Amino acid sequence: MGSYTAFLGGKQIGAGTREALTRLLVGCDPNDLHAILVFEDETGRLTDLDYGGAMPREARRAVGRPRLGVQSREVTLLPRHWDWLSQQPGGASAALRRLVEAARSEGPTDRERQDAAYRFMQAACGDRPHYEEALRALYRSSRAAFADAIRNWPADVQGYIFKLLGTPVVIEGSGFDRQG
Repeated sequence: MGSYTAFLGGKQIGAGTREALTRLLVGCDPNDLHAILVFEDETGRLTDLDYGGAMPREARRAVGRPRLGVQSREVTLLPRHWDWLSQQPGGASAALRRLVEAARSEGPTDRERQDAAYRFMQAACGDRPHYEEALRALYRSSRAAFADAIRNWPADVQGYIFKLLGTPVVIEGSGFDRQG
C-alpha cells in the first residue's frame, strides 16, 4: 500500500495511505479541496483522491485468483525467456514475483529519486523563486547549488523534496533545519 502527502499552498496538511488521507481531507473546508495537491510519495506524481466515496470496482476479474486479490495480466517474452522461467523453482509466476521483489527491495535509483523530486517541483513549485536554477542543480546533482536555490521555499516543501531525494540530512544554509 503506497503512501501519499497532501499540500495546501506551501504547507503539508497530511500524509498516509490513500484511504487515510481521503478521510482526513474530507473534513477540510470544501473551498480548499480544489487547491489541495496530493502526491504519491514513491514517484512524486500528482494524484487525485475520490472524496465522494468508493469508486466502482471493475466487474471483470474472472481470470487469476480474485479472492486473493490476484488479477491475471499478459506478459510478452521471447521463447528463451519462457524456457528459463519454466526451469525455475515454483514455475514462471513464482520466479517473476521473486525478480520483482528483488528489484523493489533495492529501492529507487538516484535518477528515479531525482525524477520524483522533479515531478513534485513541476506541480507544486513552478512559481517559486529560483525554480529553474533548482531544476538545473537537481539534475547536475549539485547539492549545494540545489539547496541554495530552494533556501527560501517553505520548510514543508523543502522537507518533502529532501524526502523524495532520500536526503534526510540537514544541508547547511538550505533553510531546511529539521531532520527528515
